[in-house]
Amino acid sequence: MGTTNTRMRRRLRIVISLVATVLTGAAFGITPAAAGATNAAAATTAASHAAPTKRLCSVAAAPGQMACLALVRTDVAGVRADALSPAATPAGYGPGDLRSAYKLTGNGSASETVAIVDAYDDPNAESDLAAYRSQYGLGACTTANGCFRKVNQSGGTSYPAPNAGWAGEISLDLDMVSAIAPGAHILLVEANTASIGDLGTSVNEAVALGAKFVSNSYGGGESAGDTSYDAAYFHHPGVAITVSSGDGSYGVEYPAASQYVTAVGGTSLTTSSNARGWSETAWSGAGSGCSVYDPKPAWQTDTGCPRRTVADVSAVADPATGVAAYDTYGQSGWLVFGGTSVSSPIIASVYALAGVPGTADLPAKYPYQHTYALFDVTSGSNGSCSPAYLCTAGPGYDGPTGFGTPNSFAAFAPTSTASVVALHAHANGDYVTADAAGAAPLIANQTAVGPAQQFDLISNPDGSVSLRAHANAEVVTADNGGASPLINNRTAIGPWEEFDLVHNADGSVSFRSHANGDIVSADNGGASPLIANRTAIGPWESFDLVAPSSLPVVSLRAHANSDFVTADNAGASPLIANRTAIGPWESFDLSNNADGSISFRAHANNDFVTADNGGASPLIANRTAIGQWESFDAVYNADGSVSLRAHANGEIVTADNGGAAPLIANRFTIGQWESFDLIYDS
Repeated sequence: MGTTNTRMRRRLRIVISLVATVLTGAAFGITPAAAGATNAAAATTAASHAAPTKRLCSVAAAPGQMACLALVRTDVAGVRADALSPAATPAGYGPGDLRSAYKLTGNGSASETVAIVDAYDDPNAESDLAAYRSQYGLGACTTANGCFRKVNQSGGTSYPAPNAGWAGEISLDLDMVSAIAPGAHILLVEANTASIGDLGTSVNEAVALGAKFVSNSYGGGESAGDTSYDAAYFHHPGVAITVSSGDGSYGVEYPAASQYVTAVGGTSLTTSSNARGWSETAWSGAGSGCSVYDPKPAWQTDTGCPRRTVADVSAVADPATGVAAYDTYGQSGWLVFGGTSVSSPIIASVYALAGVPGTADLPAKYPYQHTYALFDVTSGSNGSCSPAYLCTAGPGYDGPTGFGTPNSFAAFAPTSTASVVALHAHANGDYVTADAAGAAPLIANQTAVGPAQQFDLISNPDGSVSLRAHANAEVVTADNGGASPLINNRTAIGPWEEFDLVHNADGSVSFRSHANGDIVSADNGGASPLIANRTAIGPWESFDLVAPSSLPVVSLRAHANSDFVTADNAGASPLIANRTAIGPWESFDLSNNADGSISFRAHANNDFVTADNGGASPLIANRTAIGQWESFDAVYNADGSVSLRAHANGEIVTADNGGAAPLIANRFTIGQWESFDLIYDS
């Protein structure tokens, strides 16, 4: 991020470890009935935190060959469904856990089909799927009721040879679709072999049969032919194609590196006492990195990799915090699974919850346009690399987890149904703010636009609109049928979340609530929360819809040492000039204030930089609004550099001690230590 181009360009900005319950009773072994024809499950043990695992498929060695990426815990005894105590719960996370962790609502529609592409046949696929869905009360999904369909790579019913390892992968994938989108139909396409040609042909067949969501839980080494495979198998506008990033730690696999797919990384997911109830770190086994061959898609803007960067998003994958799945062809029933084989079908199913992609869209771009609706994973790594973000999680984008994990399905929704707006209240001239936890009502009380003041304006099929808050990715409701203030705490849209948009003569708009037919008011001249309780429109009921046109994004390079200023420690430590490259911690939104001053909002934590303690303490990014201490005058020097004079005390900001100490506003004259290059993001 960042170039030396000084021309301003604007752009839209828009552990508690899982303790697997070892079920009572003896472990049941099973010998595959026709272990047929190809490789059985690999016996190698993979490390995953403290949990011993085995790979279900041998690592792909030959060019053009793929391996499934499912891992199974070997310290958790398998149990057949008929041996499970009626009151017992299988070890590993179930559907309720996953839907809670990712704030998912809805079941998916029977009109939507999620396709699973794997190699070889799983003779027990339908019966194992029935056991999983029965255990969790998800309803039957069978060939007979039209919910489940299994075909070969040509769409027929002459299935390939069975394979015990890939059968476990198939069971896991089917179970994850059921967990996330139990109302959707499921299409299983079985490739003849594990070659990229056969698996790619299976992807094409899935799309030809109408699937709009296709999951691929396999990978292999990159090759010079990958871009031709992109065109032949993975370029399907209007279809969301997800691919596991790999289980070999830092390094890139194909087809996750395809420019047309959503590459899904992995996390360790644990319960927490925080407001979400869950926390995540980057899983040490997740694949990530910079592709050798595939070009960078237009929506990727990281600068440490000139080609395609893996991954885009992520979900749970660590077997130590793994999921429950049921497989009896080569495995012994209920087991705990992990690997990015878990995360790919989860994300494909979240896409299904979000709705059918736009016909001409490449849905891989959707999460990049709605990053506010992802849980940012900021710690953990999968190896050592340079630049560090390719293998180490941090604020914003990183390789192992992409932009993060689902926070509802909003990040995966077609963008054509919503535009981003801020609401400028005529009642007091302030912007409407949504609470980050969804616990407090909307109120017009901020003078500047940040994430908490931005909303998706959603166009509903009946002509009404809804507002989804960027503060927490939830929908605004006229709570209690309009009798209580507006609040952003709904995950789905119903009558109470629908408003008629009234266009006023002065160019402003008003919102009439479907909950009670009344108009939304910035009550008490903006001093009280918004509420739908007015029958006529006046200034208090009028709002300007402001597109939060993007503040320019800049970085500061200190003349003191030629290093970049960073909001160190994700904004928790003072600003200091000690970075040699630009990442999220070194990027700032530049705000031009009404009085001619400027302010800086740190990408590290979305807070404003302040000359703390009236300028007596170092600069730090820890303010949520702009005041005198957060305002600076830009002094343009003869050499093209700029200096910053703090309104807090009228003194100049210095990269103290030649850049070795934090920035502080305590100089009366400008020298080399007080000069900075202002570098605009292109």
